Amino acid sequence: MANVNERNLYEVDENSAITRSRSKQWVRLNVGGTYFLTTKTTLSRDPNSFLFRLCQDSDLISDRDETGAYLIDRDPTYFSPILNYLRHGKLVINKDLTEEGVLEEAEFYNITELIDLVKERICYRDGPHTRESKKQVYRVLQCHEDELTQMVSTMSDGWKFEQLINIGSQYNYGNEDHAEFLCVVSREYGINVRSSKETEPTDRAKVKKFNIQQC
Repeated sequence: MANVNERNLYEVDENSAITRSRSKQWVRLNVGGTYFLTTKTTLSRDPNSFLFRLCQDSDLISDRDETGAYLIDRDPTYFSPILNYLRHGKLVINKDLTEEGVLEEAEFYNITELIDLVKERICYRDGPHTRESKKQVYRVLQCHEDELTQMVSTMSDGWKFEQLINIGSQYNYGNEDHAEFLCVVSREYGINVRSSKETEPTDRAKVKKFNIQQC
């Protein structure tokens, strides 16, 4: 009977040791008031980073809150892409975040590979191919003098007024001359856009048979 009790106590102690060992692998972070739970392995991806030093029980001084979580006074929204990169090695940025914001955090935590990756993405975003991926399309509309106000007020979204050219009077109504105008409007399109179903600025305005396109 004594041997059975001793064996049970040994198994309990062994299980407790395993549980304590596993719990030591988890790290709780309080970043700007938001809690993140991750592992030491994840935070140790970059041995030169602030997060690596934080979880290595080194001489790095960092306060903890009442739950034992490490306190980090940074933006928690931008910490998510940092932590996810350390988890799977991929840079994923939500559309409501900016590359510059992620770069700022990557530099703070001193994650070298991530810093280089974000800088490359910014260079690609701002590179010359971005400007070449769009073209400016111009249209020349012909309208009467009394149609100008209606044309401008009903101009479709995205079209901008560029120039108004008086081409003189081409018809008489009663005893008054009515001038004709050419109205130049423009809009920016993606390079792959071949056609548009946008409504013309006015039903009566006649689109000239030629379009002026400038890349």
